[in-house]
Amino acid sequence: MPPTVPDLAALAASHDIISLGMHADDVRRRLHGARTTFVRVAHVTSVPGAPIEVPAAAGEVRITGQPASRADAIVRVTEVKAAAGGRPLSGFVLSDLEQLSVTERITLRALLEELCAAGLELVAEAPLDRLHDAHRSIEEVNIAGLALARLTVTQLQESDSLVLFKNVAGLQRRVAVVRSFAPLPRQINPAIPTTGYEDVRRVALARIAIDNIPSIQVDWSLYGPKLAQVALTMGADDVDAVSAENEQGEGHRRTPLAEIQRNIRAAGLEPVERNGRYETIGR
Repeated sequence: MPPTVPDLAALAASHDIISLGMHADDVRRRLHGARTTFVRVAHVTSVPGAPIEVPAAAGEVRITGQPASRADAIVRVTEVKAAAGGRPLSGFVLSDLEQLSVTERITLRALLEELCAAGLELVAEAPLDRLHDAHRSIEEVNIAGLALARLTVTQLQESDSLVLFKNVAGLQRRVAVVRSFAPLPRQINPAIPTTGYEDVRRVALARIAIDNIPSIQVDWSLYGPKLAQVALTMGADDVDAVSAENEQGEGHRRTPLAEIQRNIRAAGLEPVERNGRYETIGR
């Protein structure tokens, strides 16, 4: 049974991180069991003509950075699609595409449709706190034939996290297409510094409060292996942006694949590699 509003308020006010984590872990195990997914990502700049390297291990190729123009975005998607070798191609931040559509004087849907026609499969992220109209823009992604890889938050705000998480759940009830939510901020707000304690507490509260988004995600490249591992015991079930490079300088045990698998197992969970479409990869 989903927690009531008073239950959520009590959990949000509690400093008992152990009980909060146990509650969140119960929710994630009810949804996913011990299964814990991760994706290895090859990041490629949005600048047309820049070198494109796609390691064989990549389960997703992701175009990063804000495109300078509509034409640049389309050219880059076409270039990267040709190099991706059939791998899922994601790219761009939805709020950047909102702004680009205004600058280029076309509708967001038309821009998204052009990117889809060029070979884009997924919009890489939709930052809830930067979108002009989150409901409408996410629906436009879906209507244009694309998928949304994840809902994110750019910076922590002064308001209570619980208010944000209620808004996220409410948005999902309207759009019903969000597959993953990453509750930790993509950028650090100097006015609201965080600690590891607050980060994992935020992950746990997100898992408890948001019952209609399948996955709570943590970013390996942004937050590192150790925080990601702790977050998995506090309600997270998916790890994004594991390196697709298989460095062998310090032996097999030091490769990103070996490290993510080891960390997931150390948390008492089962590692399952996926691609950008959330399809299991059997390797």
